[in-house]
Amino acid sequence: MHKKLFIPGPVDVAEDVLSKMATPMIGHRTKDASKLQRSISDKLRQLMYTKNEILLSTSSGSGLMEGAIRSCTRKKAAVFSVGAFGNRWYDMAVANNVSADLFKSDMGEPTTPEMVDEVLATGNYDLVTITHNETSTGIMNPVGAIAEVIKKYPDVVFCLDAVSSLAGSKINVDALGVDICIASTQKALGLPPGLAVCSISEKAIEAAKNVKHRGFYLDLLALYNYIQKKDYQYPSTPSLSHMFALDYQLDKILEEGLDERFNRHIQMAEVVRAWAKKNFDLFCDTSYSSNTLTTIKNTRGISVADLNKKLAEKGYMISNGYGDLKEKTFRIAHMADTTVEQIKELLNIIDEMLELK
Repeated sequence: MHKKLFIPGPVDVAEDVLSKMATPMIGHRTKDASKLQRSISDKLRQLMYTKNEILLSTSSGSGLMEGAIRSCTRKKAAVFSVGAFGNRWYDMAVANNVSADLFKSDMGEPTTPEMVDEVLATGNYDLVTITHNETSTGIMNPVGAIAEVIKKYPDVVFCLDAVSSLAGSKINVDALGVDICIASTQKALGLPPGLAVCSISEKAIEAAKNVKHRGFYLDLLALYNYIQKKDYQYPSTPSLSHMFALDYQLDKILEEGLDERFNRHIQMAEVVRAWAKKNFDLFCDTSYSSNTLTTIKNTRGISVADLNKKLAEKGYMISNGYGDLKEKTFRIAHMADTTVEQIKELLNIIDEMLELK
């Protein structure tokens, strides 16, 4: 039995979107492939509110995260972390021999503009990474305020991890001054895992030109140059199946309306937060709570594993806490094509199982 997924990804994928992945193959060096890539790029620019170029990677979002910090760090990277995935960005830098420092917030606390300002004011860093939405802790960082600080340092390349928030929360890339904005298909975009996307600015491209060892497969400058010279085609064979589905899904997203889609995610988040406050507690302050996932304190000491087993019998799945937060928290995702009604249905079932009513 298929379980309805309320986890941080993969998400449930609509049948019509899944069917697009069965589209017959085309040559990846054909005009049709170029047309498909241009169509995706134009639609992603609308979703990201940017005029910058779009790159695709047949990888998870981690691939483009690694590519960004390796390709564009000339001197030293400042990595800000509010959980497991910010820490991962730092680990990527270390593994690639990229000079970097890690600046961690206390668990459940955001990255603040003051923290970023203090670090960048030293002049030691020419690239900064910020996690927009952290699925381990349920934090959505105050990216608007952080962006205003980063604008004071025009030589610093601004990388944003929007893996679990793009298409679920408004991210105005150009207004924020984001140089590389990264997302994955298996979260709020509502596709299967296996494809990552990013926007990339001219500033990031110029920075990469001054980095000698950018790797190979994830060299963002090489990807950028190739699609310019080869009419929107890639040096390695891309996942055409994902591209067919993404092109179609972006049409659906734009048809729903961006504001309407973002508001639906806010409504779902508010329903889950209200339920969590009534029956448990939120892991982080509502001022910084994610619009695509809620991390809930297990104040009742329930067995989250057992709850998930019972939910599985009814065809549902939520997520236990991540890493050290396992059983201390649990997570309910509300992203992609999930509806408010489906969220309420899930919470009612949990109420009955835990006898919360």
